[in-house]
Amino acid sequence: MQEKGTISIHTENIFPIIKKFLYSDNEIFLRELVSNSVDATQKIKRLAQLGQYSGELGDITVEVSFDKEKKTITIADKGLGMTAEEIKKYINQIAFSGATEFVEKFKDAKDANEIIGKFGLGFYSAFMVANRVDIHSLSYQEGAEPAKWTCDGSTSFEISAGDRTERGTEITLHINEESEEFLDKWKLQEILDKYCKFLPVPIKFETKTENVEDGTDEEGKPKYKSVEVDNIINTTEPIWTKSPSELKDEDYLAFYKELYPMSEDPLFWIHLNVDYPFNLTGVLYFPKVKNEFELQKNKIKLFSRQVFITDEVKDIVPEFLMLLHGVIDSPDIPLNVSRSFLQADSNVKKINSYITKKVADKLGELFKKDRTAYESKWSDIGLFVKYGMISEDKFYDKGKDFALLSNTNGEYFTVEEYKEKVKEAQTDKDGQAIFLYSTDAEKQDAFIQSANNKGYDVLVMDTPIDSHFINQLEQKLEKTSLKRVDADVVDKLIKKEEDTTHVLTEEQSKQVKEVFEKAIDNKAYTVEVEGLSPEELPVTITMEEFMRRMKDMAQTGGGMGFYGAMPDNYKVAINGNHKIIDRILKADGEEEQTKLAKQAFDLAKLSQGMLSGKDLTEFVKRSVDMI
Repeated sequence: MQEKGTISIHTENIFPIIKKFLYSDNEIFLRELVSNSVDATQKIKRLAQLGQYSGELGDITVEVSFDKEKKTITIADKGLGMTAEEIKKYINQIAFSGATEFVEKFKDAKDANEIIGKFGLGFYSAFMVANRVDIHSLSYQEGAEPAKWTCDGSTSFEISAGDRTERGTEITLHINEESEEFLDKWKLQEILDKYCKFLPVPIKFETKTENVEDGTDEEGKPKYKSVEVDNIINTTEPIWTKSPSELKDEDYLAFYKELYPMSEDPLFWIHLNVDYPFNLTGVLYFPKVKNEFELQKNKIKLFSRQVFITDEVKDIVPEFLMLLHGVIDSPDIPLNVSRSFLQADSNVKKINSYITKKVADKLGELFKKDRTAYESKWSDIGLFVKYGMISEDKFYDKGKDFALLSNTNGEYFTVEEYKEKVKEAQTDKDGQAIFLYSTDAEKQDAFIQSANNKGYDVLVMDTPIDSHFINQLEQKLEKTSLKRVDADVVDKLIKKEEDTTHVLTEEQSKQVKEVFEKAIDNKAYTVEVEGLSPEELPVTITMEEFMRRMKDMAQTGGGMGFYGAMPDNYKVAINGNHKIIDRILKADGEEEQTKLAKQAFDLAKLSQGMLSGKDLTEFVKRSVDMI
């Protein structure tokens, strides 16, 4: 039996497209062919379970091998196999209609997955790397004859009688000159590890040497010998295919180490398992991220029926959960998936919503179950929760019950608990609750102490996302505003009915202002004489809340580049009730007044870490002289 023919009169331009436009993704040929072999193997297993195949299943391992000298790669399975008629049906008549339309639509294609997925061209990805492909197949059907199919990458093929004696299919790729990099053991191992590590059928790639016990020596100690064993590269039942009731904590941790060998243990994990209205399984881990906001993305691996697709899951997983690690597997997402598919598919949108809900439910459960343990993890969890509340209103509605605010004393509060805590002391004369916060407790210590002396509490908001979270809280909370503790003197941050006045006359105030303006000699600093408590510092340097916040957001990429580039402008509050100010007014001559004012101003800068270089050296010399 021998037959020659052409694959389709319309498809003469398909092979050039496959070769020319898919070259950048050419390693997926191995994923496609191994996946086909696994499908064929699973189908024969299913037929056997249904009683429609009575033969022995035997060893169903899929084998991948290569021959560097012959320049071939072979993928062999013991699955369903094909008759000559089935080869003609499934291989020759490519699974799409309107080939001319296909050529026109995809002549400028950039996404290999889009082409292959849309038109069932998985097998033809072999021609991305091969100039000839041979198929040897024997169908499981009783009395079936073996068949051989050969194609050289043109539209011509040849079918003849084959010589295969066992059920299944063997595909041999004769690798072209440009693709000889794939005739390398480590390159093939890398691709198999990437795409096939968790396939449901054993995949053998070459053999490996192992030491096994071989009796004992004269002293009764075990002896070992080296033996060649099959190198099975995959785990056929990864944990996401099992029920949570079958698994222990150590199983989840061991799987995490398998995925991310160099990472610390995760904080906790969520096992996903849903079969309606879509199919989805997986395990998502919360890693320890601290404040490394951008470093951890693209750590979630997307699978379709245990075949790896991509770790770019932006449209499947909500943006704020991109920092999670783990695995998602859904047969509702096709193996060859394009970005445009992900963005438009309704199942993907449902999966996105489901994951958001599962994460919110898990966090709420952890908070209620063991608040102390939850608080101890907050420095890691907080980034996810705040990011989620900013990104999605639905998550905010749930998150406000388990999002925590922490203060400079290391205490934790939910948003509602904190509102209640500060309501009495920190409500201003207009009925606004004022949350004071610090972005750097060390640097802003003088301001924090000043607030504490008034009986005020100060929150710590020092993560990269907090500048955005602060805006979110102000939008969501009624009659509440947040002010950075160094945005003004404390009496101005929370204005009460009674304003403290200073003891200076109008003439003295004017004189003090002029002395300090001359001593500072810098237009970035605006001098104001304030009526503050005599216990407050003589000079306080602040930057108004609006500018502080804009600059904070600019630093974390909040689209505020204009403000990030603006020069700093500060307010210098002179405490008219402090005795140093009185001393400056009574100083002997203009030079002495300027010297004292400069010293008081530099002390204010020093308290905030703003004094350095030449200014610091001059301050030290001046201090020594004055002592």
